[in-house]
Amino acid sequence: MRVLLIDDHALFRFGLQELLERRGIEVVAVGDASTGLRRVGETSPDVVLLDMRMPQLSGLELLRQLRAAHQTMPIAMLTTSAEERDVIDSLQSGAQGYLLKDMEPEALIAALGEIVLGRTVVAPELAIVLARAVQGGDSKGTSAQNGVADLTPREQQILCHLAEGQSNKAIARRLGISDGTVKLHVKAILRKLDVHSRVEAAVIAVERGLCERAPVRDL
Repeated sequence: MRVLLIDDHALFRFGLQELLERRGIEVVAVGDASTGLRRVGETSPDVVLLDMRMPQLSGLELLRQLRAAHQTMPIAMLTTSAEERDVIDSLQSGAQGYLLKDMEPEALIAALGEIVLGRTVVAPELAIVLARAVQGGDSKGTSAQNGVADLTPREQQILCHLAEGQSNKAIARRLGISDGTVKLHVKAILRKLDVHSRVEAAVIAVERGLCERAPVRDL
């Protein structure tokens, strides 16, 4: 996998580049949007990781320029902003990922893999933001409704933890079960709800009010 990282914060940029390269990921890292715009054509990355807040040209503006120039590679925002408007504007402008800088390294690498495969990935703790964004639009429909009814009590419990943005390890600790058991339950939940990601499952839980209101962030 080749990643083009565009971020004006040098310390973060160098640290993330080293972290990814240690895991066998090729990284081209640049510190400003104009250089990033040029390097996209030169490097043909599998995915672009783009900071939201940069001087002169913001990440969102760069995203729009890349899409206007018919650059079709996956682009993911990597930011500290959990603002609803930023999430929605990014997705509507063509981002295929919206990731937070404080996520676990393993979660970031897994998210990049999903994005390269063509899936849209949003940080799990932002599921409620996605739910607000799709209110009044198309829902998952009858298949999701039927799937919810098919969930076992344990699966419903784990789905609510997903809606809180919890990792498998956090869920396992809370419920006193193994990580492997949680993974099996999550796979069953995705299959029954006919979705491809934890985020989509979490959105359904929030949209349909399946869980009591809980803190969105618990990682």
